[in-house]
Amino acid sequence: MFSYYKYLAAGAVLCALSLSAAVVSISSQNFQTEVLESKIPVVLDAYTDWCGYCKNVAPVFAELSNEMEGKVKFVKLNIETEASVAHGLKIEALPTFLFYKNGKIVSRQAGALDKNGFKAKFAKEFGN
Repeated sequence: MFSYYKYLAAGAVLCALSLSAAVVSISSQNFQTEVLESKIPVVLDAYTDWCGYCKNVAPVFAELSNEMEGKVKFVKLNIETEASVAHGLKIEALPTFLFYKNGKIVSRQAGALDKNGFKAKFAKEFGN
């Protein structure tokens, strides 16, 4: 039985790791390519490591990134480590979500959303 539990624990770790595999970290080096030149709509999560609301919404963001892979690109921007990118985006609250279509911001959401809130926003802004 011991090996069975080790297998379950390893599977849980792999599952947890795969939750965020579809989320791309944004920096000044890849912002143009990953966001502005994306062939599919993009939702950008502007966050900091110390923001409680940002931490609370992160699992939902990761889950949706897997569910909508290939339809919507999910990216995260740490506004402290990438301040130059964040400054240009005029982030004033945390978390802030920017919705891009064809390289342009089509909507901005200040504050956390739940899963249904994100899906409603995607339907409105992206038609998904």
